[in-house]
Amino acid sequence: MGELLDRIVVDPNILVGKPVIKGTRIPVYLIIELIAGGMTVKDVLKEYPELREEDVKAALLYASKLLEREV
Repeated sequence: MGELLDRIVVDPNILVGKPVIKGTRIPVYLIIELIAGGMTVKDVLKEYPELREEDVKAALLYASKLLEREV
């Protein structure tokens, strides 16, 4: 699982430090919103061909880890 999280980058010079998929300017929150809005992983990959399935999984895992610490 840790390997997936390596796909997420937080850099103050990219999107004001919002978490993005490494090598892109695609923020984690956008992927989560698309999935929550009813898109499938396949739909997301079609819309953003620079992404890989592992990137979507990494975004979901990242969000999960953040929420885990909220309690």
